[in-house]
Amino acid sequence: MAQPAAQTATATATATATARQGRQQQQPGFGQTVTGIIRMAVFWYFAMKFFSPKKPSDPSHLISNLFQKGEPLDMWLYLSEQEKFNDFSNEDALVWHEANVPYAVWGPASTRSHSLKYYPSEAVKHNGSLYAHVFFARSGYPPDPSDPEYEPNFAFGRTNPVVTFLPKSKADKRKSLLGNSKGPEEEEQAAELKDDTWVEAKDEGPVEWVSYWKPNITINLVDDFTRYPQNNIPQNIAGYLNVDPATGNYYPTTFFNEFWLLRDKLIPLNDTVKELPLNLELGPISTTKWQLFLQIEQSFQVHRSYGSMLEGEADELKRVFLEGNPYLLVVTMAVSVLHSVFDFLAFKNDIQFWNKNKSMEGLSAKSVVVNFICQLIVFLYLLDNDTSWMILASSGIGVCIEFWKIGKAMHIEIDRSGRIPMLKFRDRESYAKNKTKEYDDLAMKYLSYVLFFLVACFSVYSLIYERHKSWYSWILSSLTSCVYMFGFIMMCPQLFINYKLKSVAHLPWRQMTYKFLNTIIDDLFAFVIKMPMLHRLSVFRDDVIFLIYLYQRWIYPVDKKRVNEFGFGGEDEDQSNQSLVANDVTAAQDGDARTDGDKKTN
Repeated sequence: MAQPAAQTATATATATATARQGRQQQQPGFGQTVTGIIRMAVFWYFAMKFFSPKKPSDPSHLISNLFQKGEPLDMWLYLSEQEKFNDFSNEDALVWHEANVPYAVWGPASTRSHSLKYYPSEAVKHNGSLYAHVFFARSGYPPDPSDPEYEPNFAFGRTNPVVTFLPKSKADKRKSLLGNSKGPEEEEQAAELKDDTWVEAKDEGPVEWVSYWKPNITINLVDDFTRYPQNNIPQNIAGYLNVDPATGNYYPTTFFNEFWLLRDKLIPLNDTVKELPLNLELGPISTTKWQLFLQIEQSFQVHRSYGSMLEGEADELKRVFLEGNPYLLVVTMAVSVLHSVFDFLAFKNDIQFWNKNKSMEGLSAKSVVVNFICQLIVFLYLLDNDTSWMILASSGIGVCIEFWKIGKAMHIEIDRSGRIPMLKFRDRESYAKNKTKEYDDLAMKYLSYVLFFLVACFSVYSLIYERHKSWYSWILSSLTSCVYMFGFIMMCPQLFINYKLKSVAHLPWRQMTYKFLNTIIDDLFAFVIKMPMLHRLSVFRDDVIFLIYLYQRWIYPVDKKRVNEFGFGGEDEDQSNQSLVANDVTAAQDGDARTDGDKKTN
């Protein structure tokens, strides 16, 4: 009875192993996973679009605009320090009045503008509030509810703050580490810092807010006559619709357009301010444009809440559209897309090369280690400068990938002989048993002299003429600047190895091709984007290295004995081709023999 049981257990184990292997072979890759997610998202969208329960759209439950297109309106704009305004008899508060403004009519008649000087009170100078109250009414009717001729369905209004409050910018905690401040401002900043410059002082106390004056107020009447379901108003505009509770219909939407009001245009309020400019503008806006502005602002808020966008980045993006050439913007966007595509392809082929590489012959292992150190320095520098978490995550992933490359280029072992376990790096046999290691050591020896000299000179210059938060920040900033400026030197050992071996067959040419295309795109950006001349010239330094690589590929013949990035040589391909030809010839001869045999039989 034991033998059948053993056979049954063996059969079960074999079936389980076979099923496990089948599951492993059928496990989808990353691309298939992403494709599946997209497919499910599209399916869910159409399922909710066509099969979700819909609320009945009875015409009696649809709300519409109370005003007609082209109907003349009168406008009043009041400035008050109170958020609720009812002092319509105060002539000093009325700063702008317009009559017979056609509603939702596109033309010069519906566009009005006005400029004035405002003299702030002491309360406004000392973090006080100020509001703009705009009222519209049908021509001939007053906006004051206390007026006998007032009609509730004929007047509407909206309030918007003219003074905004923003957190005070953090004080510049950098100082001259040598104590030779250049001016009184630096001396005051140095006095606020602790004596121990290795420790960065943390912000203490509540956030200080500063009041700013908005010099431009743009009032837009939305050209919207859509009939909305009463119980199904879109969420993005529900907060802007002013619905009359008596009739259920809505008044024309008044939109204070501050989309193009950048932060650097705001004026800080303090005791020295005597008068303030105020530019007023009135005009229509389409529903599509209005909802587009709302959607963009909401997306900016979401990015800020997740930390993927810092304060001021939205203004810089808007400035590009305000001050940039439209044709140049289109070219820049297209080039940026190509740059992203080539970056992804270069990254993909780089991972593929190192994952399938079987030999380090002809490759510089020390360049891989130095690249990891450079990536780590950049990551620590970004971490020290309060960079957004998305950039930190991208840089951190790059550091992990570079460390993974070290494991592919060298043997990594854990040395437990001491009290503290240490990582021990050992060269691979394919790298140490040939001339590659000798040439790599020789190239790195002389290049390290040049690199250390440049790093030392730049660090001393930065220490004397620049200010830093601490000694740690000085070390990081000096090393990072050297990585950005002299990082191309790390590509030179590979050129030297290619020159000594008289071969370039070991290089990942597909990945290098994508990187070279990205370098060409960077050259284009160097001409279309404003930058200092020295930085513009530094963009072309990688071009020289890549051109030397191309020259080496042209002058050195293909070595069929040397394996490529996938571990196969040219002789292997020739042998495989010869075997395929031999198989084809054999198959053809067998076919002819069968044909002759059939003829004889017949």
